[in-house]
Amino acid sequence: MSKIGNAAVKLFNERGYLETTMDEISSAAKMSKGGIYHYFLTKSEILFFILNNFMDLLLEGLEEKLDGVEGDLEKIKFLIYRHIEYHTKYPSVSKTLLQQGHLLRSEYKTIAEKEKKYYQLVASVLSDFWGGRIEKERLTAITFTLFGMCNWIYSWYNPKGPVTAQELSEIIYQIFTRGIDQSPIFKKPKN
Repeated sequence: MSKIGNAAVKLFNERGYLETTMDEISSAAKMSKGGIYHYFLTKSEILFFILNNFMDLLLEGLEEKLDGVEGDLEKIKFLIYRHIEYHTKYPSVSKTLLQQGHLLRSEYKTIAEKEKKYYQLVASVLSDFWGGRIEKERLTAITFTLFGMCNWIYSWYNPKGPVTAQELSEIIYQIFTRGIDQSPIFKKPKN
């Protein structure tokens, strides 16, 4: 099944989910169409399979790992590093989730529930950092700002480029927690 998912996610990224046909998926997976239908009756089942597995991967053991991290800033750092790690390790799936996930109909409810759980875990860590003193609307805005910093890397980040995923995580962490002017990773202009 992962052979089908891998072929499909590549096509969804190149052509788009709506434009990709089951014939193209079968050709890319080097399987007969009947072989694919043995596992998946529809293209939406394939998309659901891909996204559901990715969300399970993101959530797997996350609460327990967070419990083992000491300090609120370290938890934020851990979340950023982990998020970037998964989004750089699985860029096609990440991009598919962000660009194509909304195209699922009834199946999307399960994905949306998992996304909500992930959001709640991140928002909880950020809330703890501010001692629970930040109002809900601002916490939501701050949480989605962090997601924006992390999620859009699929559109520009080159894992073979000069900035490693770990360095990128550090840059995001520093900007998010200190701002650009206060971050030690940036050289200050000479006066």
